[in-house]
This record gives sequence, C-alpha cells and structure tokens, in this order.
Amino acid sequence: MERAARVRTTDGLINFERSGRGSPLVLIHGVGASLRSWDDACGALESDFDIIRLDLRGHGASAPIRGEYSIDRFAADVVAVMDETGISRADLVGFSLGGLIAQRLAVGWAGRFSRVVLLSAVAGRTREERQKVVARLDMIRQGGIETVLGAAHNRWFTEAFARAHPEVIEQRMDELRQVDLESYLEAYRVFGQTELVDTLHAIMQPTLVMTGEFDQGSNVRMAETMHQLIPNSELRILPGLKHSVLVEASAQVSGHIRKFLKKPGEEA
Repeated sequence: MERAARVRTTDGLINFERSGRGSPLVLIHGVGASLRSWDDACGALESDFDIIRLDLRGHGASAPIRGEYSIDRFAADVVAVMDETGISRADLVGFSLGGLIAQRLAVGWAGRFSRVVLLSAVAGRTREERQKVVARLDMIRQGGIETVLGAAHNRWFTEAFARAHPEVIEQRMDELRQVDLESYLEAYRVFGQTELVDTLHAIMQPTLVMTGEFDQGSNVRMAETMHQLIPNSELRILPGLKHSVLVEASAQVSGHIRKFLKKPGEEA
C-alpha cells in the first residue's frame, strides 16, 4: 500500500511516498536519481518495514525546488518528511549522496535514528579524487547531460550486466535525460566536495557500511575508512559489483539491510 504526499518547505514541496508495514525505515537516494531508485529493494523490505522514500530537492517530483543545496538542507528535508508522517525515530539507509546525508543525520539528529546503513557512500577523499570531482563538474557543464550518459556504463554497471540487460541500461539513461542539469550539478557539487570524515567518530548508532568491490566513486578504501572511524560499525564489500548495486543486486542488498536492521541488540 503506497501513500504519496508532499511536505511544504519555505521554498517548495518535497515529494515522498510511504509503503509497507513494520518498523519505520527512511531511504535516501543519490545524485540524479529519485525515490523510484529504491523500487526493487523496497519490494523485498516492505513486509518488515514502514518505508519512507523521498525525492530530494531538485530530484524527481521535487525537481522544481531550488533553494539552498547543502548537506544540512538535504538533511533538514528528510527530518521534515519524518515530522510530517509522525515518525519520531527510524532506521536509516542512504545510497551514494544519500549516504553522505545519512552521515550528517546520524550525528546532527542522533536521537531520530536507531540504526544506519551507508550504501556506496563516501568519506576521506584524496586530493586526486577531489580534483576528479571538479573536473567532472566542468565536463558536465560544458557537454550537458549527455556527458553523464557517455560515462555511465563504465562507472555504474558491470560488463556482464550491461550485455545481459540492455533494456535496463537504456531505461536508466532515459531517466538521466530527464534530469534538470543545474540541479544535477549542484547536487553533484555537494556530494563531491562535502567532507564529513572528521565527524564519523561521533556516529554512535550501529552502522553497516556497504559498497561494491569495484565502485569507482564510493570505493573500498573509503568504505574501510568509514568502518575504522565509526565506533559500532560493520563492513561488507559486495564482490564484483560497481556503483549500480541497487539495480544489479537489489535482492542481495536488501537481504543484507534486513539482516542488519533486524539484528537483536541495544539501540544507540
């Protein structure tokens, strides 16, 4: 059962959907995506969780919202949706940009979140990695969204999956073609240039850090850094996968999420 709604902020309407039964769970997507990116994983989680999915400002049905693009503003939007739905405390899963937002929420709104999953998230970028972010932003600004499409196959999907499922690849490309370029650039800038590594030690919730073995943007070294610095954390590397884990391995990912969130033990 899906319940769609919107939350009015000072500068626009945040779109969200609620589905499933069980304990509250908030899912946050990545740059250029929307709440639809969680569809496959949700199908495997809705029997155990009361799920909130939202479109971040500038994304999906929240695309008209401009305003400030920052980790704090993205995080505040998540809390606003929780307040609107009457959820005072929930588990939290953030993918990619959503993983960075989840790190901020786990520290700044610690009392609102019980357990945290950082999926294909980032922390502790090297100077070279920061320079690549700036170069990629410049490339997209000059070449438009088509430059994103040109690099997506190699960065996101494994070769085997791309050969076996060309229709899925094309669907993802079609979704990207609909993205508002300025919103994409602003969100990518926030994702690429915000650094929260110095606050990881303050995440007290039980935390699962998970990434694909060959993920270029959210690599194993960064996952290991998060695992080392977050006191009560577990690390899981998904063999053979790149950044598109929600598409290529949704059942595997949702299985790990369920197992971790359902684990008995004291909450933070």
